Amino acid sequence: MTKEIKNKNLTYADSGVDIDSANNLIARIKPSIKKTLNSNVLSNIGGFGALFELNTSHYKRPILVSGTDGVGTKVMLAKEFDKLDLIGIDLVAMCVNDIVTLGAKPLFFLDYYATSKLDVDSAAKVINGIADGCKESNMALIGGETAEMPGVYKKGDFDLAGFCVGVVDHDNIIDGRKIEEGNTIIGIASSGPHSNGYSLIRKIIELNGIKNDEMLGKNKLTDAIITPTTIYVEAILNLTESYDLKGIAHITGGGFKENIVRILNKNSNAIIDSSSWDRPSIFQWLQDKGNITEDEMLKTFNCGIGMVIVIDQNDQDGIMNQLSLLGHQSFVIGKITSGNQTVFIE
Repeated sequence: MTKEIKNKNLTYADSGVDIDSANNLIARIKPSIKKTLNSNVLSNIGGFGALFELNTSHYKRPILVSGTDGVGTKVMLAKEFDKLDLIGIDLVAMCVNDIVTLGAKPLFFLDYYATSKLDVDSAAKVINGIADGCKESNMALIGGETAEMPGVYKKGDFDLAGFCVGVVDHDNIIDGRKIEEGNTIIGIASSGPHSNGYSLIRKIIELNGIKNDEMLGKNKLTDAIITPTTIYVEAILNLTESYDLKGIAHITGGGFKENIVRILNKNSNAIIDSSSWDRPSIFQWLQDKGNITEDEMLKTFNCGIGMVIVIDQNDQDGIMNQLSLLGHQSFVIGKITSGNQTVFIE
Protein backbone atom coordinates (compact mmCIF):
# COMPACT_ATOMS: atom_id res chain seq x y z
CA MET A 1 0.00 0.00 0.00
CA THR A 2 2.82 2.38 0.92
CA LYS A 3 4.52 1.69 -2.40
CA GLU A 4 1.29 2.37 -4.30
CA ILE A 5 0.91 5.73 -2.57
CA LYS A 6 4.50 6.64 -3.31
CA ASN A 7 4.04 5.83 -6.99
CA LYS A 8 0.76 7.72 -7.31
CA ASN A 9 0.66 11.11 -9.00
CA LEU A 10 -0.60 13.17 -6.07
CA THR A 11 -2.98 16.08 -6.52
CA TYR A 12 -3.98 18.96 -4.27
CA ALA A 13 -7.30 17.16 -3.73
CA ASP A 14 -5.41 14.19 -2.23
CA SER A 15 -4.23 16.49 0.56
CA GLY A 16 -7.78 17.58 1.29
CA VAL A 17 -7.99 20.81 -0.75
CA ASP A 18 -10.48 20.82 -3.63
CA ILE A 19 -10.17 23.82 -5.95
CA ASP A 20 -13.17 22.69 -7.97
CA SER A 21 -15.36 22.97 -4.87
CA ALA A 22 -14.14 26.53 -4.32
CA ASN A 23 -15.07 27.41 -7.91
CA ASN A 24 -18.51 25.85 -7.43
CA LEU A 25 -18.98 27.96 -4.31
CA ILE A 26 -18.19 31.17 -6.17
CA ALA A 27 -20.78 30.30 -8.78
CA ARG A 28 -23.37 29.67 -6.04
CA ILE A 29 -22.83 32.94 -4.18
CA LYS A 30 -22.38 35.32 -7.14
CA PRO A 31 -26.09 36.22 -7.44
CA SER A 32 -26.31 37.21 -3.75
CA ILE A 33 -23.09 39.20 -3.89
CA LYS A 34 -24.17 41.08 -7.02
CA LYS A 35 -27.26 42.33 -5.17
CA THR A 36 -24.99 44.19 -2.72
CA LEU A 37 -22.92 45.97 -5.36
CA ASN A 38 -23.36 49.59 -6.43
CA SER A 39 -21.87 52.03 -8.92
CA ASN A 40 -18.87 52.68 -6.65
CA VAL A 41 -17.64 49.10 -7.12
CA LEU A 42 -15.39 49.03 -10.18
CA SER A 43 -14.23 45.40 -10.10
CA ASN A 44 -15.77 42.02 -10.77
CA ILE A 45 -16.07 39.08 -8.40
CA GLY A 46 -13.02 36.82 -8.44
CA GLY A 47 -10.25 39.33 -9.17
CA PHE A 48 -6.99 39.62 -7.26
CA GLY A 49 -8.24 42.77 -5.57
CA ALA A 50 -11.44 44.76 -5.28
CA LEU A 51 -11.80 48.32 -6.55
CA PHE A 52 -14.06 50.84 -4.84
CA GLU A 53 -14.37 54.46 -5.93
CA LEU A 54 -14.87 56.82 -2.99
CA ASN A 55 -17.21 59.67 -3.85
CA THR A 56 -15.81 62.58 -1.85
CA SER A 57 -18.25 65.21 -3.08
CA HIS A 58 -20.38 64.88 0.07
CA TYR A 59 -17.43 65.29 2.43
CA LYS A 60 -15.23 68.26 3.30
CA ARG A 61 -12.54 66.04 4.80
CA PRO A 62 -13.40 62.33 4.41
CA ILE A 63 -11.93 59.97 6.97
CA LEU A 64 -11.92 56.21 6.37
CA VAL A 65 -12.93 54.05 9.33
CA SER A 66 -12.11 50.33 9.43
CA GLY A 67 -13.21 47.47 11.63
CA THR A 68 -12.72 43.72 11.83
CA ASP A 69 -14.39 41.07 13.97
CA GLY A 70 -15.71 37.52 14.14
CA VAL A 71 -18.61 35.72 15.78
CA GLY A 72 -16.70 33.46 18.14
CA THR A 73 -18.10 30.06 19.07
CA LYS A 74 -21.62 31.02 17.97
CA VAL A 75 -20.61 29.32 14.71
CA MET A 76 -20.77 25.97 16.51
CA LEU A 77 -24.37 26.48 17.61
CA ALA A 78 -25.33 27.78 14.16
CA LYS A 79 -24.10 24.49 12.75
CA GLU A 80 -25.74 22.42 15.50
CA PHE A 81 -29.11 24.21 15.18
CA ASP A 82 -28.94 24.21 11.35
CA LYS A 83 -29.04 28.03 11.20
CA LEU A 84 -26.02 28.67 9.01
CA ASP A 85 -27.94 31.23 6.96
CA LEU A 86 -28.11 33.51 10.01
CA ILE A 87 -24.51 33.49 11.21
CA GLY A 88 -23.38 35.60 8.24
CA ILE A 89 -25.66 38.41 9.39
CA ASP A 90 -23.95 38.24 12.79
CA LEU A 91 -20.56 38.65 11.16
CA VAL A 92 -21.58 41.79 9.31
CA ALA A 93 -23.35 43.22 12.35
CA MET A 94 -20.34 42.83 14.62
CA CYS A 95 -18.18 44.78 12.18
CA VAL A 96 -20.54 47.56 11.08
CA ASN A 97 -21.89 48.18 14.58
CA ASP A 98 -18.33 48.96 15.63
CA ILE A 99 -17.55 51.51 12.94
CA VAL A 100 -20.94 53.22 13.12
CA THR A 101 -20.11 54.20 16.71
CA LEU A 102 -17.77 56.75 15.15
CA GLY A 103 -20.52 58.05 12.89
CA ALA A 104 -19.15 56.21 9.85
CA LYS A 105 -21.27 55.13 6.90
CA PRO A 106 -20.26 51.57 5.86
CA LEU A 107 -18.92 51.33 2.31
CA PHE A 108 -17.68 47.80 1.69
CA PHE A 109 -17.08 44.45 3.36
CA LEU A 110 -14.74 41.47 2.94
CA ASP A 111 -15.12 38.05 4.56
CA TYR A 112 -12.82 35.18 5.48
CA TYR A 113 -14.24 31.65 5.68
CA ALA A 114 -11.89 28.91 6.86
CA THR A 115 -12.73 25.23 7.20
CA SER A 116 -11.27 21.73 7.27
CA LYS A 117 -12.95 20.62 4.04
CA LEU A 118 -15.20 22.87 2.02
CA ASP A 119 -18.87 21.94 2.10
CA VAL A 120 -20.30 24.06 -0.71
CA ASP A 121 -23.88 23.96 0.59
CA SER A 122 -22.90 25.07 4.10
CA ALA A 123 -20.50 27.75 2.92
CA ALA A 124 -23.06 29.12 0.47
CA LYS A 125 -25.62 29.50 3.28
CA VAL A 126 -23.10 31.40 5.40
CA ILE A 127 -21.91 33.73 2.65
CA ASN A 128 -25.43 34.38 1.38
CA GLY A 129 -26.19 35.44 4.96
CA ILE A 130 -23.22 37.80 4.82
CA ALA A 131 -24.68 39.29 1.65
CA ASP A 132 -28.02 39.76 3.44
CA GLY A 133 -26.24 41.64 6.24
CA CYS A 134 -24.42 43.81 3.72
CA LYS A 135 -27.69 44.70 1.99
CA GLU A 136 -29.23 45.66 5.32
CA SER A 137 -26.19 47.84 6.01
CA ASN A 138 -26.34 49.39 2.50
CA MET A 139 -22.79 48.17 1.91
CA ALA A 140 -21.06 46.27 -0.89
CA LEU A 141 -19.63 42.78 -0.39
CA ILE A 142 -16.62 43.26 -2.65
CA GLY A 143 -14.38 40.32 -1.83
CA GLY A 144 -13.35 37.53 0.47
CA GLU A 145 -11.26 34.44 1.00
CA THR A 146 -12.29 30.81 1.37
CA ALA A 147 -9.60 28.60 2.87
CA GLU A 148 -9.51 24.80 3.18
CA MET A 149 -7.04 23.84 5.91
CA PRO A 150 -7.16 20.13 6.70
CA GLY A 151 -5.24 19.43 9.88
CA VAL A 152 -5.87 22.89 11.28
CA TYR A 153 -9.62 22.46 11.73
CA LYS A 154 -11.49 19.34 12.78
CA LYS A 155 -13.86 17.72 10.29
CA GLY A 156 -16.95 19.88 9.86
CA ASP A 157 -15.53 22.87 11.73
CA PHE A 158 -15.29 26.34 10.23
CA ASP A 159 -14.49 29.87 11.35
CA LEU A 160 -15.41 33.33 10.14
CA ALA A 161 -13.88 36.77 10.14
CA GLY A 162 -15.06 39.98 8.56
CA PHE A 163 -13.57 43.35 7.66
CA CYS A 164 -15.38 46.53 6.73
CA VAL A 165 -14.51 50.09 5.75
CA GLY A 166 -16.68 53.16 6.18
CA VAL A 167 -16.36 56.91 5.85
CA VAL A 168 -17.17 59.91 8.01
CA ASP A 169 -16.45 63.60 7.62
CA HIS A 170 -13.69 64.68 9.99
CA ASP A 171 -15.87 67.27 11.70
CA ASN A 172 -18.62 64.70 12.28
CA ILE A 173 -16.52 62.03 14.01
CA ILE A 174 -18.27 60.83 17.20
CA ASP A 175 -15.59 59.96 19.75
CA GLY A 176 -16.91 61.02 23.15
CA ARG A 177 -15.00 64.28 23.44
CA LYS A 178 -18.30 66.22 23.62
CA ILE A 179 -19.68 64.13 26.49
CA GLU A 180 -20.36 66.28 29.55
CA GLU A 181 -22.08 66.25 32.90
CA GLY A 182 -25.88 66.15 32.59
CA ASN A 183 -25.97 64.17 29.33
CA THR A 184 -28.51 61.35 29.11
CA ILE A 185 -27.58 57.75 28.29
CA ILE A 186 -29.99 55.91 25.99
CA GLY A 187 -29.86 52.16 25.51
CA ILE A 188 -31.13 50.61 22.26
CA ALA A 189 -32.57 47.12 22.67
CA SER A 190 -30.70 44.03 21.50
CA SER A 191 -32.24 40.98 19.85
CA GLY A 192 -30.61 38.64 22.36
CA PRO A 193 -27.02 37.71 23.24
CA HIS A 194 -25.93 38.89 19.77
CA SER A 195 -22.49 37.28 19.22
CA ASN A 196 -20.88 37.42 22.66
CA GLY A 197 -20.74 35.04 25.58
CA TYR A 198 -21.36 31.95 23.48
CA SER A 199 -18.67 29.82 25.10
CA LEU A 200 -20.57 30.29 28.36
CA ILE A 201 -23.90 29.67 26.61
CA ARG A 202 -22.53 26.43 25.16
CA LYS A 203 -21.35 25.39 28.61
CA ILE A 204 -24.82 26.04 30.04
CA ILE A 205 -26.37 23.95 27.25
CA GLU A 206 -23.82 21.19 27.85
CA LEU A 207 -24.69 21.04 31.56
CA ASN A 208 -28.47 21.35 31.18
CA GLY A 209 -29.28 20.07 27.72
CA ILE A 210 -32.05 21.48 25.56
CA LYS A 211 -34.56 19.88 23.25
CA ASN A 212 -35.13 21.11 19.70
CA ASP A 213 -38.79 21.77 20.48
CA GLU A 214 -38.21 23.38 23.89
CA MET A 215 -40.06 26.69 24.18
CA LEU A 216 -39.14 29.96 25.85
CA GLY A 217 -42.42 31.81 26.08
CA LYS A 218 -43.93 31.84 22.58
CA ASN A 219 -40.63 31.16 20.81
CA LYS A 220 -38.37 28.16 20.45
CA LEU A 221 -35.45 28.30 22.84
CA THR A 222 -32.98 27.52 20.06
CA ASP A 223 -34.31 30.48 18.06
CA ALA A 224 -33.85 32.81 21.04
CA ILE A 225 -30.27 31.61 21.43
CA ILE A 226 -29.30 31.89 17.76
CA THR A 227 -31.21 35.10 16.79
CA PRO A 228 -28.88 37.27 14.66
CA THR A 229 -27.18 40.35 16.03
CA THR A 230 -29.16 43.54 15.42
CA ILE A 231 -27.66 45.85 12.80
CA TYR A 232 -27.92 49.44 14.03
CA VAL A 233 -26.49 51.22 11.00
CA GLU A 234 -29.70 52.73 9.61
CA ALA A 235 -30.86 53.88 13.04
CA ILE A 236 -27.59 55.53 14.06
CA LEU A 237 -26.95 57.25 10.72
CA ASN A 238 -30.55 58.47 10.67
CA LEU A 239 -30.09 60.02 14.13
CA THR A 240 -26.83 61.72 13.17
CA GLU A 241 -28.65 63.67 10.46
CA SER A 242 -30.86 65.40 13.03
CA TYR A 243 -29.06 65.22 16.38
CA ASP A 244 -25.64 65.83 17.86
CA LEU A 245 -24.78 62.44 19.36
CA LYS A 246 -22.05 62.83 21.99
CA GLY A 247 -20.86 59.25 22.12
CA ILE A 248 -21.86 55.75 20.99
CA ALA A 249 -20.83 52.39 22.47
CA HIS A 250 -21.43 48.96 20.98
CA ILE A 251 -22.14 46.61 23.91
CA THR A 252 -20.17 43.47 23.13
CA GLY A 253 -17.74 41.31 25.11
CA GLY A 254 -17.00 42.91 28.46
CA GLY A 255 -20.53 44.25 28.82
CA PHE A 256 -21.36 47.74 29.98
CA LYS A 257 -18.28 48.65 31.98
CA GLU A 258 -15.70 47.53 29.44
CA ASN A 259 -17.44 49.17 26.46
CA ILE A 260 -18.94 52.40 27.76
CA VAL A 261 -15.63 53.40 29.34
CA ARG A 262 -14.11 53.41 25.85
CA ILE A 263 -16.11 56.50 24.87
CA LEU A 264 -15.88 58.47 28.13
CA ASN A 265 -13.50 61.40 28.28
CA LYS A 266 -11.24 61.84 31.30
CA ASN A 267 -13.67 64.21 33.05
CA SER A 268 -16.80 62.05 32.82
CA ASN A 269 -18.40 59.12 34.63
CA ALA A 270 -21.36 57.06 33.48
CA ILE A 271 -24.04 55.93 35.93
CA ILE A 272 -26.10 52.99 34.62
CA ASP A 273 -29.38 51.89 36.20
CA SER A 274 -29.54 48.15 35.48
CA SER A 275 -33.26 48.01 36.33
CA SER A 276 -34.25 50.62 33.75
CA TRP A 277 -34.90 48.34 30.77
CA ASP A 278 -36.74 45.12 29.96
CA ARG A 279 -34.42 42.16 29.54
CA PRO A 280 -35.35 39.55 26.92
CA SER A 281 -36.32 36.29 28.64
CA ILE A 282 -33.29 34.47 27.19
CA PHE A 283 -31.05 36.28 29.67
CA GLN A 284 -33.11 35.15 32.65
CA TRP A 285 -32.99 31.58 31.30
CA LEU A 286 -29.21 31.78 30.99
CA GLN A 287 -28.82 33.28 34.46
CA ASP A 288 -31.06 30.66 36.07
CA LYS A 289 -29.67 27.62 34.25
CA GLY A 290 -26.07 28.73 34.72
CA ASN A 291 -26.49 30.04 38.26
CA ILE A 292 -24.74 33.19 37.07
CA THR A 293 -24.29 36.20 39.36
CA GLU A 294 -25.67 39.57 38.30
CA ASP A 295 -22.18 41.00 38.08
CA GLU A 296 -21.08 38.17 35.79
CA MET A 297 -24.17 38.64 33.60
CA LEU A 298 -23.43 42.34 33.11
CA LYS A 299 -19.77 41.59 32.42
CA THR A 300 -20.42 38.83 29.87
CA PHE A 301 -23.67 39.67 28.06
CA ASN A 302 -25.38 42.77 26.70
CA CYS A 303 -28.40 41.83 28.86
CA GLY A 304 -30.83 43.38 26.39
CA ILE A 305 -28.98 46.56 25.36
CA GLY A 306 -26.97 46.28 22.16
CA MET A 307 -26.03 49.91 21.59
CA VAL A 308 -25.66 52.89 23.93
CA ILE A 309 -25.81 56.52 22.86
CA VAL A 310 -24.97 59.58 24.95
CA ILE A 311 -27.11 62.59 24.09
CA ASP A 312 -28.15 66.05 25.21
CA GLN A 313 -30.98 65.71 27.72
CA ASN A 314 -33.17 68.02 25.63
CA ASP A 315 -32.99 65.61 22.67
CA GLN A 316 -34.22 62.60 24.64
CA ASP A 317 -37.86 62.50 23.54
CA GLY A 318 -37.13 63.24 19.89
CA ILE A 319 -34.43 60.59 19.64
CA MET A 320 -36.50 57.90 21.36
CA ASN A 321 -39.48 58.67 19.12
CA GLN A 322 -37.30 58.48 16.03
CA LEU A 323 -35.81 55.16 17.14
CA SER A 324 -39.32 53.80 17.65
CA LEU A 325 -40.31 54.83 14.13
CA LEU A 326 -37.23 52.99 12.85
CA GLY A 327 -38.30 49.84 14.66
CA HIS A 328 -36.00 50.02 17.68
CA GLN A 329 -37.06 49.96 21.31
CA SER A 330 -35.02 52.26 23.52
CA PHE A 331 -34.71 53.15 27.20
CA VAL A 332 -33.21 55.89 29.35
CA ILE A 333 -30.63 53.79 31.19
CA GLY A 334 -28.38 56.33 32.85
CA LYS A 335 -26.67 59.68 33.00
CA ILE A 336 -23.28 61.33 32.76
CA THR A 337 -21.72 62.92 35.83
CA SER A 338 -18.38 64.63 36.35
CA GLY A 339 -15.67 62.19 37.28
CA ASN A 340 -12.60 60.30 36.13
CA GLN A 341 -13.66 58.05 33.23
CA THR A 342 -15.44 55.38 35.27
CA VAL A 343 -18.65 53.38 34.70
CA PHE A 344 -20.86 52.61 37.69
CA ILE A 345 -23.75 50.13 37.51
CA GLU A 346 -26.51 50.44 40.08
